[in-house]
Amino acid sequence: MDGKKGMCESDFQTENTGTFPVGTKGVPIGRQQHGCFSLKDEHVSLPCAVVRQGAIESNVQWMQSFAQHHHVKLCPHGKTTMSPDLFKQQLEQGAWGLTVATPAQAEVAVMAGANNIIIANQVVGKVNMQMVATLIQQHQIMVYACVDSLSNVQSWQAIASQEQVSIPLFIELGVPDGRCGCRDVDDVLELAAAIEAAPNLSLRGIEVYEGVISGESAEQDIRQFLRRAISLLETLKSTYGLQEAIVSGAGSAWYDVVAEEFSQLDGITGVIRPGCYAVHDTGIYEAAQSQVQARAITNQGIACDLSGDLVSSLEVWAYVVSVPEEGKAVVGVGKRDVAFDAGLPTVERLIREGEEQPLPALTATKVMDQHMFVEAPNGGLKVGDILVMSTSHPCLTFDKWRFIGVIDEQDCVTHWMQTYF
Repeated sequence: MDGKKGMCESDFQTENTGTFPVGTKGVPIGRQQHGCFSLKDEHVSLPCAVVRQGAIESNVQWMQSFAQHHHVKLCPHGKTTMSPDLFKQQLEQGAWGLTVATPAQAEVAVMAGANNIIIANQVVGKVNMQMVATLIQQHQIMVYACVDSLSNVQSWQAIASQEQVSIPLFIELGVPDGRCGCRDVDDVLELAAAIEAAPNLSLRGIEVYEGVISGESAEQDIRQFLRRAISLLETLKSTYGLQEAIVSGAGSAWYDVVAEEFSQLDGITGVIRPGCYAVHDTGIYEAAQSQVQARAITNQGIACDLSGDLVSSLEVWAYVVSVPEEGKAVVGVGKRDVAFDAGLPTVERLIREGEEQPLPALTATKVMDQHMFVEAPNGGLKVGDILVMSTSHPCLTFDKWRFIGVIDEQDCVTHWMQTYF
């Protein structure tokens, strides 16, 4: 139980008993979870989603080194993978805690061993608040929730008083036309006063999400926004003598800018929350990381000093199930299997009868529930061919799989990561 009360490690094992539950897709021959299963030699039912262990390890180490060089804490957003196995790897490498979006996700983070958890938005509703209170009470951990309204502060106090527990809160600061968060300084000050006056609540800092800021002057606007948040927190720290003062921000696109702004704070702890870095992709986050590296060159930033870079680890393997006409193929993968909101999958490899083949010009053009159309202008595809695809926006591929295969350099699944969406 890792010294924590209530839930225990076995709570993650209700389905993980050596064989896969009925209806699980992407399972190996015999349906046994233990062994080494070759994807090339068709030991696994396709389609199957997998991650490369070497790439995962490299990415986790890279981001942890980045945070340490900037003297900020790393609290990766867990919503991308919702995998306790991956959470543990991040924590073991030195992550300060885990970020989540809901109390249900916070339960998974607790059981993965996190002692610091940020719920990066307001928690609304009695049952949701009670879940947070129970986690704090039973496991003696810190679960920080965000607030941006007086009514939410009042609701927290009612639940905290009822459960006889202290709730640590961040005030969320937002931007006009953005997402959540207070828009005005006066609102922040009003909330701070209300939290400090509540006997069962404690103000611990300010939380932001800069990813909603866009446009040609985005970097400058983000820096100004972050400095505004820091200045506000310094005021609150001076006014109330806060027990701890944390400023937290950063998604997966601007974490470098946030880390730079948080790197030299006096008496304030900076916490960054990128989520997609462990898995990465060949789409929107690859493009974002290219911008990180470009800014590092321009600003002589730390990213330039770190060896290596983030690399895509997620692949989806699937069969060509039909070649109905010249130049067109239908692949047995669809909206139920892979993200399609930020670009269709990219075909990276072609395998036929266990052997790697030269990759012809292939373009995914349309995705349906269980099928994807691929243009093959020069032909070259046969029914039964295996296509290995990379994706964009890994969050919406992971949530489609109960189990993700972990593969080695020989394309063999060595073990499986269970997800909890």
